[in-house]
Amino acid sequence: MTDRRVRVRFAPSPTGPLHIGGVRTALYNYLFARQHGGDFVFRIEDTDSNRFVPGAEDYIIESFKWLGITFDEGVSFGGEHGPYRQSERRDIYKKYVKELLDGGKAYIAFDTPEQLEAKRAEIQNFQYDAHTRLQMTNSLTLTSEEVEKRIADGEQYVVRFLVEPGIDVHVNDMIRGDVKIKSDILDDKVLYKSADELPTYHLANIVDDHLMEITHVIRGEEWLPSAPLHVLLYRAFGWEDTMPTFAHLPLLLKPEGKGKLSKRDGDRLGFPVFPLEWHDPKSGDVSSGYRESGYFPEAVVNFLALLGWNPGTEQELFTLDELVGLFDISKCSKAGARFDYQKGMWFNHEYMLRKSNEEIAELFAPIVANNGVDETMERITQVVAMMKDRVSFVKELWPLCSFFFIAPTEYDAKTVKKRWKEDSAVVMGQLADVLEAIDDFSIEGQEPVVMKWVEDKGYKLGDVMNAFRLALVGIGKGPGMFDISAFLGKEETLKRLRKAIEVLK
Repeated sequence: MTDRRVRVRFAPSPTGPLHIGGVRTALYNYLFARQHGGDFVFRIEDTDSNRFVPGAEDYIIESFKWLGITFDEGVSFGGEHGPYRQSERRDIYKKYVKELLDGGKAYIAFDTPEQLEAKRAEIQNFQYDAHTRLQMTNSLTLTSEEVEKRIADGEQYVVRFLVEPGIDVHVNDMIRGDVKIKSDILDDKVLYKSADELPTYHLANIVDDHLMEITHVIRGEEWLPSAPLHVLLYRAFGWEDTMPTFAHLPLLLKPEGKGKLSKRDGDRLGFPVFPLEWHDPKSGDVSSGYRESGYFPEAVVNFLALLGWNPGTEQELFTLDELVGLFDISKCSKAGARFDYQKGMWFNHEYMLRKSNEEIAELFAPIVANNGVDETMERITQVVAMMKDRVSFVKELWPLCSFFFIAPTEYDAKTVKKRWKEDSAVVMGQLADVLEAIDDFSIEGQEPVVMKWVEDKGYKLGDVMNAFRLALVGIGKGPGMFDISAFLGKEETLKRLRKAIEVLK
């Protein structure tokens, strides 16, 4: 394997939106390929025509574009190993089905669904294998003439792989080491169906990986049970020398309780499990996405990278390039990774702090405009600088910051009861006179003058500032008072102060 160029692939089925677990699998493939100077191939596995969902393929491509995970070749990217969509490779697969049949490594089976169901009822834990295959309707129990006649008559059939019992199958796994499985527990998997003239996942997967020169197969833990079959298929074709090295990634687990992460967990706890918002073309249901929920793609990538792997240090924030340099697939956990969605929000907050005020202001400006406020980018950037450390998402800024742009029309009752004292109206009237006399209304111009006035009057600073905040903001929140008043300017500050005195008395 060492002298071969590293080639990995991500091969989703277009049966709906891309689950966040699939995104992590793709990310680990990407990191592995980049680290080894190899290629990352994008393949579409659409052999199950009954489950095809329109728009799913475009959705998957758009998701990776948003996340910044790039492919070197594949569907929509081109390359020398195409076509990369399995439904366009029918003739290729037929050739390899014939090869297995001619070599006695597979056989044709005519069993109807009713016959299979009857056999399951008859035999507990029925499995189509060496113990039962000779009780069934297939080319092992029929003459070649009978088989040819049935096919000529248009009878539907499947091609099953002939699994020989008594073999120790070794799967070389970069995470789990040498995984040994007895062939006796494997069933004769269906490799091809005449009904749609398409192979199943098992055959198409092996043929494509071989022809596309895939060197490493990095996929979810749920595919581990099929790995021994894939090893046997490589042997059946005589491809042992090009057999890829496997890595089966740990499952993403529910944030709480047992079992793997599902969409229901996201719906119940209020977090997305898809990269982009998904509109189901059949039901019309809309599922939330990380992009539309306000996550930064870099934060999602950073969060996912550490679900099941860590660099062995305390560092948590990594650029994609840093992840490429540090990633070691052998250090992935064998145990499932609990999906801590709140940690995902923490990552987004950290990336919010890392981004420039100007960058966040560009994202916040449309929200300001949608709330009927015509404001300059310079002033929106000033607000962002004061407030971005208090939120995890840009969309959370408006509820916290609206008072900078729109004067309060009412005052929070609890804050009024707690902060507006009997003498507050009088004191605020005096403060208004002090502020009106200040020419330099910057923070530096206001603060020493007001502080000296408070000291000279013998007022409690907390009482003055709390009432001042209530008058300008309408509630007891926000940054420093002189930051607020300097931003509002003298005219707006005095207008709000006098209105509060009038309303609150």
